[in-house]
Amino acid sequence: MKTRTHHLTLGWQIFIGLALGIVLGIIFYHNSIAINVMQGIGTMFINLIQMIVLPIIVSCLTVGIASMGNIKKLGRVGGKTLLYFEVMTTIAIALGLIIGNLTHPGSFINIHALHGTDVSQYISTAKVSQHHGILGTLMGIIPTNIFQSLSNGNIMSVIFFSVFFGLGTAAIGEKGKVVVDFLNAVTQVMFKVTNWIMKVSPIGVCALIGVTVAQLGLSVLAPLSYFVLIVYATMILFIIVFMGLAAKIFGFNIWRLLYVIKNEVILAFSTASSEAALPKNMDRLHKFGVSQSIVSFVIPTGYTFNLDGSAIYQSLAALFLVQAYNIHLSIGQQITLLVVLMITSRGMAGVPGASFVVLLATISSVGVPMTGLTFIAGIDRLIDMGRTGVNVIGNSLATVIIGQSEHEFNQKQSDTYIKQLKSAHH
Repeated sequence: MKTRTHHLTLGWQIFIGLALGIVLGIIFYHNSIAINVMQGIGTMFINLIQMIVLPIIVSCLTVGIASMGNIKKLGRVGGKTLLYFEVMTTIAIALGLIIGNLTHPGSFINIHALHGTDVSQYISTAKVSQHHGILGTLMGIIPTNIFQSLSNGNIMSVIFFSVFFGLGTAAIGEKGKVVVDFLNAVTQVMFKVTNWIMKVSPIGVCALIGVTVAQLGLSVLAPLSYFVLIVYATMILFIIVFMGLAAKIFGFNIWRLLYVIKNEVILAFSTASSEAALPKNMDRLHKFGVSQSIVSFVIPTGYTFNLDGSAIYQSLAALFLVQAYNIHLSIGQQITLLVVLMITSRGMAGVPGASFVVLLATISSVGVPMTGLTFIAGIDRLIDMGRTGVNVIGNSLATVIIGQSEHEFNQKQSDTYIKQLKSAHH
């Protein structure tokens, strides 16, 4: 029996944890003791991940920028990355609006028959975030105290500091080598710790899914299942068609990439946390053939600026609520909605429950009452899993594309790595 379990890959273990979590959730439906225990285990797992994310970003990004060596190259890579993010996010929002108009998910809902979930925690966050807007976000990127930014988990401020720290390290030449060597060692240590933490990920996944099912029950799905189905179908369409096309334009196959990062996608999906997949994902993409400097820059930046899954969900959810309340939106109003979503989704990344907060800030502009959101708050966690998975795929794809465009993607290394993965499976 022992030899059999030895062959179970991490992906399968997480998948079993996922299935077990659903079963436990059904068994302990509304059992407050079991919910608290599972919540505790799930929180400990997410905390373990968050513990290692920032040291990895600081060490990888500083070394990556130092090895880029100059501001000119950084500017070019940064410009390409942000342009790519903007294009893909806009396509994702537009696709959500088109599918929403074609399928009319909100027309089948009796809004008065549904029982809402409390969303007060998001409303205050949305108000604060709305006041900040784009300018506030930009001002917030520059840290006054880097240690405070690290303790608050403010990823954008940490990236900002790391970029300058990396450029400074490169600028002092030979003396900076000590810093680079030290941070390289830190990176190796953190990846080692990541491997240890990943061994308990199936337990963390099981607990997190168990809590969701135990709190909501499967009954919450029935009236909203059509909406959930459409959101997932749209996300799959986006991955296969639009991401597939982007990959093809840059001369590689999306299925190869999905094969390489499948464990990270399953982990992100089942924990509904992009951070859970970040350390392993960076390691994978480097092994897949993308240079360390590109991986270190694109992935952390993508966590704030490239949330394709969230963009699809926000546009679909906004239309869903508009239709449920029988509000008619003209083409012009929908284009306005697209622009509002593009702006608000930039300003609120990094806010807890960001996708939900963006929706709160957006739907009021099209006349949907705040209470409308309580109806989809119940299924938000289920959709959050899907959109997190799509976000991870989107960032991985962006990394390979930017690597290709900078001629820093090693095709030979990529082929060798895929062969290794396949032989390890067999």
